[in-house]
Amino acid sequence: MSLGEIQNRIHKAEAAAGRPEGAVQLIAVSKRQPDARVEDTLKLGHRVFGENQVQEAIGKWPAFREQFADVAVHLLGPLQTNKARQAMEAFEAIHSVDRPKLAKTLARLAQELGHCPQLFIQVNTGEEEQKSGVLPLETDGFVAECRKMDLPVAGLMCIPPVTEEPALHFALLARIAERNGLHGLSMGMSGDFERAVAQGATHVRVGSAIFGDRAY
Repeated sequence: MSLGEIQNRIHKAEAAAGRPEGAVQLIAVSKRQPDARVEDTLKLGHRVFGENQVQEAIGKWPAFREQFADVAVHLLGPLQTNKARQAMEAFEAIHSVDRPKLAKTLARLAQELGHCPQLFIQVNTGEEEQKSGVLPLETDGFVAECRKMDLPVAGLMCIPPVTEEPALHFALLARIAERNGLHGLSMGMSGDFERAVAQGATHVRVGSAIFGDRAY
C-alpha cells in the first residue's frame, strides 16, 4: 500500500467522522526500515516520522535533516532516563512519557537546555502487566504532576491490547484527554487507524502499510 493510499484513507475517515481534512497527522513509522525506503517517502513530500529507539534515530536522521527541510521525528518507543538528554535533542515529540521518574528527568533537562519536545503521556488502557504506561485511574494525577513541572504535555497515547476491540480503548483515551483539557490523541496503527480517527485521533502511527516489512 502506498503513502498516498494511506493518506486518502485518513481523509475519508476524517470526512466520515465529520472532521476537517488535515485534522489528523500521519506519523510514518520508519523504525528498522532501510534508508532507501525512508528517502523515497521524504521525496514524496512526507515530513513526519516515528522511531522506537533513540540510538537508531541518532544514526539515521541527521543526514536526512541536512537534505530535507522541516523534518519532524517522533519517539514512539519506551525511553530510558539515561537516554533522555539525547532524546530531547533528537526528537520533536516524545509519545512515551510513562512514569514520574522520567517526567522529573525531562523537566530538569528542559530547564537546563531551555527547550522541550512536545510530550504525550502513554496510558496503559488495557492495564496489561507487560506494557508500559500510566494506568487510566492514575492518569489525571500524573497529568497534573507533569503540568506542575511546566512540561509541555500535548496529549495522550495508547496501544490497545491485541485481543480487544481497539475502538473501546480509543474512546477511553479520548474521555481521559477531554477531562484533562488535552487535545492530542496519539492512537491508531496500520490495522485500526480509521477507527482511531473516528474516535478523535490527532496522530496515527502507520509503518509497514507504508514501507513494507521491516528489515530485522
